[in-house]
Amino acid sequence: MVGSFVRLAAAAAFCALLAGCAGEPSSSFSSGDDGADIAVPDSPLQCVPYARAHSQVALYGDAYTWWDQAAGRFARSASPKAGSVMVLNGYAGPNRAHLAVVREVANGREIRIDHANWLDDGAITLNDPVRDVSPDNDWSQVRVYNAKAEAWGTRIYAVQGFIGPGGPDPQAQDVAQNPHSDDIGALIADNPDPEEPDN
Repeated sequence: MVGSFVRLAAAAAFCALLAGCAGEPSSSFSSGDDGADIAVPDSPLQCVPYARAHSQVALYGDAYTWWDQAAGRFARSASPKAGSVMVLNGYAGPNRAHLAVVREVANGREIRIDHANWLDDGAITLNDPVRDVSPDNDWSQVRVYNAKAEAWGTRIYAVQGFIGPGGPDPQAQDVAQNPHSDDIGALIADNPDPEEPDN
């Protein structure tokens, strides 16, 4: 019993000592030469409301639903444009995605994004570099800079596509992420409606 009390007292003293070293959290800091900045809002922010508020893409619901919701309402593309919303999909399971607003296209292989809650901390990362690492230079796979660690992340993320800015172009073919969409069209063509009479 005495040993437990001593251990508990030592743990409490250690925690008090650590708390005395802590200061107020920084409201923002720069991560060095990459130019990315991290802002800490008063309350944690998620990627969906941030992307909606800082782009012209007014969609609601979970991030993984945005790509399908955008069909016919907003431009969808396989390549980034300033002001578009990048959709990273499936990075933590089938019903998880992340949204980020493209701030700038730096070159053919790098963009800068603004996004919230990337590191599950509710913070906002501004001007964060993202590098296209896909073998075909098609923006299907990217690596994201970790502003807190001041290093490129080691993980490669799948990009579902880029939404917006603006509405769909009636002259352009929408980018479909479903590789079986042509198969479905062929099935429909081969199997006419049973309600239609044969002539």
